[in-house]
Amino acid sequence: MANLKAIRIRIGSVRSTRQITSAMKMVSAAKLRRAQDKIIQLKPYVSKLQEILADLTQSLGEKDVENVFARNIEPEKILLIVITSNRGLCGAFNANVIKETRRVITEKYSDQYNKGNVTLITIGKKGYDYFRKLNIEMLPEQNALFNNLSFENVATVAEDIMHSFVAGKYDRIEIIYNQFKNAAVQYLTNETFLPLSANSSDKERLQVTDYIYEPTKEEIVKGLIPKLLKIQFYKAVLDSFVAEHGARMTAMHKATDNATTMISDLTLQYNKARQAAITNQILEVVSGAEALKG
Repeated sequence: MANLKAIRIRIGSVRSTRQITSAMKMVSAAKLRRAQDKIIQLKPYVSKLQEILADLTQSLGEKDVENVFARNIEPEKILLIVITSNRGLCGAFNANVIKETRRVITEKYSDQYNKGNVTLITIGKKGYDYFRKLNIEMLPEQNALFNNLSFENVATVAEDIMHSFVAGKYDRIEIIYNQFKNAAVQYLTNETFLPLSANSSDKERLQVTDYIYEPTKEEIVKGLIPKLLKIQFYKAVLDSFVAEHGARMTAMHKATDNATTMISDLTLQYNKARQAAITNQILEVVSGAEALKG
């Protein structure tokens, strides 16, 4: 009977866990739907801004406009922006970003790291908790962004990073994060934030449009580039935020299914043990009755 009691306790424990995982799944699903609408609406806007900026830059020519965000030098001082989540229970969401960041530091920028020229800034508590234990320079964390995620709050952080680049504190800035595709799929992304550069393939595909510009092309470019950088940064943070809820919803869905399967297996095990116990009791009664007859 002790075995039966242990199984009953375990079934109760798994049922409680299933209630928690099921509730977390529903909460993440609700948050995902709200955040997903924002990222779906933002992506075409960013794409069109990039297209207009590329068209302007090509029609002007590189020598006609000064772009402080496009320094073509060998990078010596590196800043990595690592975007994770503030909470766990989202599968390999955070582990993948941390693993990619370590690979970038030790392989891609190993020389700069050995010289102490690699700096991290983390958005998300999980990344901060991991990298603060390592021997690497870190800027103040920005974990609070996820508490009130808005363009205004993210743009403030982006401005500080852009000013640091223009001032020459960093030669290259990269963002490492999970890009949202759907609730079940996130793409691990490592993209260059600064300096700005246009791929040759993009230039070949670009069809220059004869726009009428007012006030001037130069003034529009100078105003458009900082705005585009802020929006790109906001898109990366929002992408990671949406991908986090998708990953957590998927992880909690799998956990709920696993708990249901475990309850079924434990119930079967409990019934078999109970049947065996009843059979043993019947055998004892019959054996006792036979002994009395003798």
